[in-house]
Amino acid sequence: MTLSQEAASWFSPSSVQLSPAPQPGQQAPSCAQLPLPANNSKPTVIAFLRHCGCPVAEATFLDLRTAAEKYPDVNFVAVSHSDQPSTDRWVESVGGAGNPEANPVVVIVDAERKIYAQWGLGITSWGHVLNPGGLLSIWKLGRERGIWNRPTESGSRWQLSGNWAVDAEGIVRWGRPVERVEELMDMDQAIEAINKP
Repeated sequence: MTLSQEAASWFSPSSVQLSPAPQPGQQAPSCAQLPLPANNSKPTVIAFLRHCGCPVAEATFLDLRTAAEKYPDVNFVAVSHSDQPSTDRWVESVGGAGNPEANPVVVIVDAERKIYAQWGLGITSWGHVLNPGGLLSIWKLGRERGIWNRPTESGSRWQLSGNWAVDAEGIVRWGRPVERVEELMDMDQAIEAINKP
């Protein structure tokens, strides 16, 4: 990581044409990289991450990995808008995607942010990224879980993140774009939403 790479993460990326964020009860957006319903006919929990290096992205990814071990009948997907080499290095630096023979987190790289756009995830504001309350919560995340900023090799700090749970038929059952920069996925709510009879 170079100083110029770190500085570049503070520049706003180019805009993309956004679709409305999918709401519970609607058909989930689907594409070749993220087919929904899933090809293996399992429900799917999806986290669209902030940039690789962000403590909130790391905490979310670790929570996905823990849940994947606990719920083998659910797909867990993390979508990164950092480039492939940066994402690969970051995943390795946080301990990998999980046991490849069990139920690892599937990591999708969407450097052009096309999938983000399908899910209504655009660029945030200064108030979202640099909110004092949010920054304090991220500092607490470091104090409580030992998760601090890592080098940012690619991606943008301005990219909005979001979390969804989609049932085996490809219907959104829970989720939305995050409202605050420090917001973590409520994994219990996500799992409960797709496990309802």
